[in-house]
Amino acid sequence: MSEADNKSVNVIAQETAQLEEQLQGWGEVILAGDRVVRWEKPWFPGALMGGTSVLFLLIYYLDPSVLTGLSCSIMLICLADYLVPTLAPRVFGSNKWTTEQQQRFHDICGNLVKTKRRVVGWWNRLCAVKEEKPKMSDLVCADWADLVCADCSLTWSLTCLTCSPQYFASVISSLLVVAWIGQQVHNLLLTYLIVSFLLLLPGMNQYGIISKYTSMAKREINKLLKQKEKKNE
Repeated sequence: MSEADNKSVNVIAQETAQLEEQLQGWGEVILAGDRVVRWEKPWFPGALMGGTSVLFLLIYYLDPSVLTGLSCSIMLICLADYLVPTLAPRVFGSNKWTTEQQQRFHDICGNLVKTKRRVVGWWNRLCAVKEEKPKMSDLVCADWADLVCADCSLTWSLTCLTCSPQYFASVISSLLVVAWIGQQVHNLLLTYLIVSFLLLLPGMNQYGIISKYTSMAKREINKLLKQKEKKNE
């Protein structure tokens, strides 16, 4: 292992230890939430969807203004920050904290730190590309690291779009499509779908659902490409 790798490992370990200390009062709640989102019991997915649906139905029924919604959200966060560290040990029982639970809590914090570092690194690369403003004809494909959600082990391959002459058109087209979707779908419904997907994502990955359908999509794309190549021949 090189000196740079050792330094990176030490920094990650230090940041993980700091995060563990900061979230120590939330340890029991984090572990309970982790078990739910990873579907340790068959009824957890239904409970997740049911709770999310009730919450969004309540928001839809009350129809609060932006200022009211923001104020209530911050108020709930403040209450949770004050009450959870105090009540969690009494509800879950700190005396039942085992070595296995401590290790899982350490893994969760480590995964959060690694994910944050990857996102920051990805953002810094985008900023570097913007500052350099390279010409399309002079672009050289860089070895872009994959953006990995460490907790879910999901990979979104960041194909080096900056190496393509269609980079600008691709970005603008993608943003136009997203803007069109946002215009066609109700904001609350779109938020509900996104939140539901993110909550179900760890469990789907845990049971191999994501990898299964990703593999199917890759096979279909490869078939289409092969058929296109045969037609061109």
